[in-house]
Amino acid sequence: MVKLQYVGYRLNESYFTRETRDIFVEKKLIVIEGLDGGGKTTQIELIKKAYPDFRYITFPNYDSSSGKIVKSYLNGDYGEADSSVSAYTASCFYAVDRYTSYKTDWEKDIKEGRTVISARYVSSNAMYQMTKLAEEKWDGYLNWLYDLEYNKFGMPKPDATLFLDMPTDISRKLLLKRYGGDEKKLDIHESNLRFMKDCRKAAEYVAKKEGWIMISCAEGGEPLPIESIHQTIILKIKEFLK
Repeated sequence: MVKLQYVGYRLNESYFTRETRDIFVEKKLIVIEGLDGGGKTTQIELIKKAYPDFRYITFPNYDSSSGKIVKSYLNGDYGEADSSVSAYTASCFYAVDRYTSYKTDWEKDIKEGRTVISARYVSSNAMYQMTKLAEEKWDGYLNWLYDLEYNKFGMPKPDATLFLDMPTDISRKLLLKRYGGDEKKLDIHESNLRFMKDCRKAAEYVAKKEGWIMISCAEGGEPLPIESIHQTIILKIKEFLK
C-alpha cells in the first residue's frame, strides 16, 4: 500500500482553492484516452495539480528514438497505401515506443507501487488502427494487439481507462484553434475527418467491450466547461481509488 496525498482543486476564475486528505491505494495504472483535440492535455495538467504524487506519462514519446519512428509515420513518410497492412505496422511502431518507455523509465514506478496516469496507451492502438480494418476483423485485431503488448511485450494492463468523449466535429475545431487555423499542421490522422469519425466509432466499440469509463465532454454541439469535465474526471478517479 502506498500513502498518497490528494490535493483537490476547484477552478474559480484565475485561482484554485485547495483541500487535502490522505488516501491509501494499491499500485494502479489509469489511462486517460480520447481522440485528437478532445482535451486530454488540458485535463492531465489539472489532474497533476489534484494528485501531485502520481507519476505521469504520455504517448507517443516523440523525444525518444522510438518516438521518432512514430513521428515519421504520422508525417506520412512511409506512404502506406494498404490499410490492412498499415493497421499492423503502425501498431508495432506505437507498441515499441511504449515498451521502450516502460523499460527505461516508469517500470520502476509500477514495481514500487506508485500510481501511474498515462495519457494514451494500448487503447490508442485499438481505436486508431483497427478502424483501418473491416468491422468483422476488429475482434481478431484486438486479440492480436493485446497478445503483442500485454503477453509478448509484458506491458502492464491498465486498471481503468477514462475516455474523454468529444464529438469529432468539435474536436476538429479545437485542433484548428490549437494550430492557429493552419490545416497544414494537422498530422495524417488529424487532417482526415472521416478517419476520426471512424475512430470514434471504434472507440465506442472497444469501450463497451473493455468497460471503459466514458466522460462526456460536450453538450448541445458545444464543449463543456473545462472545470466541469475536470470535476467529473476527479470524481471517477476518487471512486476508483476507494
